[in-house]
Amino acid sequence: MEQELYQEALQITDSAIQAVKPDAAVKRALSEMPHSGRIFLVAAGKAAWQMADAAVKTLGQMEDGVVVTKYGHVKAEIPGVRCYEAGHPVPDANSFAATEKALELVHGLHPEDTVLFLLSGGGSALFEKPLISGEELQEITAQLLASGADIVEMNTIRKRLSGVKGGRFASACAPAKVFSIVLSDILGDPLDMIASGPAVPDTSTCAQALAIAEKYRLKLSEQAQALLKQETPKTLDNVTTRITGSVRELCAAAAAACRERGYEPILLTDRLCCEAREAGSFLGSIVRTHAGRGKKLAYIAGGETVVHLTGNGLGGRNQELALAAAPALARLEHCCVFSVGSDGTDGPTDAAGGYVDGQTDAALRTAGWDVFAALQNNDAYHALQAIGSLLITGPTGTNVNDVSVALVDAATTDCCH
Repeated sequence: MEQELYQEALQITDSAIQAVKPDAAVKRALSEMPHSGRIFLVAAGKAAWQMADAAVKTLGQMEDGVVVTKYGHVKAEIPGVRCYEAGHPVPDANSFAATEKALELVHGLHPEDTVLFLLSGGGSALFEKPLISGEELQEITAQLLASGADIVEMNTIRKRLSGVKGGRFASACAPAKVFSIVLSDILGDPLDMIASGPAVPDTSTCAQALAIAEKYRLKLSEQAQALLKQETPKTLDNVTTRITGSVRELCAAAAAACRERGYEPILLTDRLCCEAREAGSFLGSIVRTHAGRGKKLAYIAGGETVVHLTGNGLGGRNQELALAAAPALARLEHCCVFSVGSDGTDGPTDAAGGYVDGQTDAALRTAGWDVFAALQNNDAYHALQAIGSLLITGPTGTNVNDVSVALVDAATTDCCH
């Protein structure tokens, strides 16, 4: 591993993530919130604690509050707010119990009351009241995660199996008003799909849900099949929404960090949505093409790739993307590819993502790893861990998709030529 390049990747990652933390954006949005009565806070998602902490620091202690976030994401107590941790990406009993606490909080409110609803990615698993058994919901979620379905397809199904998704939470808050601040983690920022849109009228249809179930051959009970045929709320008159943060901002922050280090940033896309390993191979080929041209270049791609499970290893889409780039970079000096999730947790692991450079392929072989075999087993985590190439940030307090970067130094050459 080229240690200086690895450290540079960590610095670019840290700069980009720090730039998209939600604190300032939440404060700006709150300046637009009209209210005359009591304020109740509900926050759900991987950035829920960070957003709730910013809100309380801005408005002061509220009437009551509930935060539901991923395990390990509660950093401290927040005055007047009950914080719960729960399962992600598959909901668990703590997800269901914490969501019940939120529903109890908003039950029986008055028209002059306001529910401040802070929503971020991950809410689909963390904020959940299943209309089928919890066990079946977990099984359907696992099927969707393994199928290669994208996040919009997954959420179209999950909305119809839930008592809070697809606008149903906002309905439960009525007659109180809902002021919703949303941190987007979906390409194009479709409000009804972010965390499955608990406070947004649903634009998806039963026909779409049934087609997705057929496309991925989901195994569903008769009860679940019947729920897919029931429509979700299409209008809500008690909600005001402000969207803040996006993968576009993450890419811009990464570009600025690269520019500060002398690279010319080139944004390839902020809508990356293909298979992770294909994206990694593509970024690797870009490095190979532009190596040795005497320019310091940074190719940036933001979005959310997908992983189609073919094995039983451990990893996440960012680790898989990085690992897939390793063969194309083999023997090149002063270049790398790295990819990270802005929330700091890539898949069910403690890593934000992964890093590879021209020495990675040989290092893996020396350690007894084959890139293709590791990818087939979806075991990028253990492969990269074996050579110290994981990128670990810890929970970041934000969640605006992923960013992948390919760095090409002016002096990049093939060390065998």
